[in-house]
This record gives sequence, structure tokens and C-alpha cells, in this order.
Amino acid sequence: MSTSYTPVSYDVREVIEDQITKGTHGKIFYWGEEQTVEEQIGRVEKLEEIPGQGMFITLDTGAQVRIDRIITLFGKPGAAYDEYDAFANACLSCTAGVPL
Repeated sequence: MSTSYTPVSYDVREVIEDQITKGTHGKIFYWGEEQTVEEQIGRVEKLEEIPGQGMFITLDTGAQVRIDRIITLFGKPGAAYDEYDAFANACLSCTAGVPL
């Protein structure tokens, strides 16, 4: 992963642990390599810290996603949701070459 790990708030970890307990199956959208939005479908099996890399979720498919890069987890905003929202609205701040 090209970005360094950013610690996430405890409430984000609580949401993940709640989904593990419930056994929720669904889609997870996250920032992948080179700032592309990627997705995984599955059930979160565990949340773990990998020394020197950050905290990751592991899905039943074997895929791992760093939790600070999660945009949405089963439809709920994740730690990187605000970053995605700012990225999506970036063009709205331009004037498209039209002087004001």
C-alpha cells in the first residue's frame, strides 16, 4: 500500500467488531493502490493489527483490507469516507474555464 497507516477512531473498530459478531455478508468499498476505488464481497472474519503495517480486516475470501482505507463497510461509512466524499466533489469547486 502506498500510503502510511492512519489510526482510526475506536467507534470505527466497534462497527467492524459488531459486523463480525453479526456475521454480516456484503460489499466493502475501499481505496486501493494508486487511489482507485475497489470492492470486495464477503464476510469479515477478523480484525487484526499487523506490526508495521496497521490494522486490517480479513474476509472469508482471504482478502485483507486496511481499515483506514475503507470507504464503506456494508453500506456504513468507514474511516476513508470523508476522503472519498472530498474526492467526489472536487470538480464542483472549479469554474470549468468560465470567469466569475
